[in-house]
Amino acid sequence: MKPIQTGQFVFAQPFMGQTRTYHDPVHGAITLDRRDPVEQLLVRLIDTVPFQRLRRVRQLGAASFTFHGAEGSRFTHSLGVLWVARRVFDRLQNNYPELKNHRAVVLVAALLHDLGHGPYSHTGEEMFQFHHEFWTSKILFYDPDIRQILDEFSSDLGQKILQIYQNIYPLKFVCQWVSGQLDCDRLDYLMRDSYLTGAAYGRLDLDRIVAAVDYDPDAGTLVVHPKSLAAIEHYLVVRYFMYAQVYNHRKNVAVTWMLCRLIERAKLYPEKLYCDATMTRWLTQPIDCLELRDYLAADDDVLNYHIHRWTGADDGILADLCQRFLQRNLFKIVEITPYCEAVQQKLLNQTREAVQKLGWDDHYYCGLHRRSIRGYTLYQKGILVQTAQGVQEINELSPLVQSLSQAQTRAWLIYPRELNASIMAWL
Repeated sequence: MKPIQTGQFVFAQPFMGQTRTYHDPVHGAITLDRRDPVEQLLVRLIDTVPFQRLRRVRQLGAASFTFHGAEGSRFTHSLGVLWVARRVFDRLQNNYPELKNHRAVVLVAALLHDLGHGPYSHTGEEMFQFHHEFWTSKILFYDPDIRQILDEFSSDLGQKILQIYQNIYPLKFVCQWVSGQLDCDRLDYLMRDSYLTGAAYGRLDLDRIVAAVDYDPDAGTLVVHPKSLAAIEHYLVVRYFMYAQVYNHRKNVAVTWMLCRLIERAKLYPEKLYCDATMTRWLTQPIDCLELRDYLAADDDVLNYHIHRWTGADDGILADLCQRFLQRNLFKIVEITPYCEAVQQKLLNQTREAVQKLGWDDHYYCGLHRRSIRGYTLYQKGILVQTAQGVQEINELSPLVQSLSQAQTRAWLIYPRELNASIMAWL
């Protein structure tokens, strides 16, 4: 440190820029040390245009219509996933030195796993019919800045990251920890989404779960300690309740359904709407056929701006749907899961007739939505527990997890609030 003299006082001048710290509301200080080559790589990737774009993509889509605090971005989530991934991996590499060579690919894959998300995240995927994973891979290979940064670190780093996303990376543990039934992604989004939405049942014992994660060097897989079985069960219960009560909250279902109809209507005649070049291409081309620059040019800000403009569209249906969305005049929704499919269809037909009597198009103003929820699956070999009898699948040890493995299909009837009295009288 070089001293600086000011009169009779001598101050030490610290070397600036060695670390970068992000102050995260969930995890606290997330600090990256530029003297570590891998963490310097992470800093460079964070500063790229595609990653900074994630600041303008909401983590929970339109969920803020239901949970007003749910305005976090994919940017903050991605940093949180990196923090969780590093916390576990750095502990394990001290115990298993053979893991050290995988550190860069694990941390970069964790950081960039959501790079391909579009406007409104998963809600946008339903609206425009595409999968963000396709675009994550495309950005990795065709964005010049990201590709250059990866290649400068290692010529095969991008290919290794893609292997993780495709679940073909040679070391199974790496795939499981980045994207599995117990992974850095799910641990962060459950904690973060719980925090943002105020859902108390989404709180996890993260310290205990992180301490439970271990590596089986013989099989090359992720395992957990049996003493932490209760914490893992709680994690799976939390995940189930977050899907049941937050991600599939009835109002979230309603607003997503409205947005899908809104975009469907806008696609009928984009030439008659106000659309900039980006939105024109999003409305007229299959999303997977877009040029990379056109895909990256779209975010929540671009979509919201166009929805504002379309409130003045000549088409009455599109203008009305846009106004209802912006004013939070959402369609009503009632769960009709207990009814058999025949009765559900009868209720939908009755609703269609009522909508038509009001002079509205029943395709855009009512619908039946079904969705299946499962708390646990054997994706990526499931969760393996290291017991005295050897490695066992958690489903074999826990009756609770067995019950969570059963799929539950829920059904909702969606309709304008102007029909609420009539619908309630039928049920």
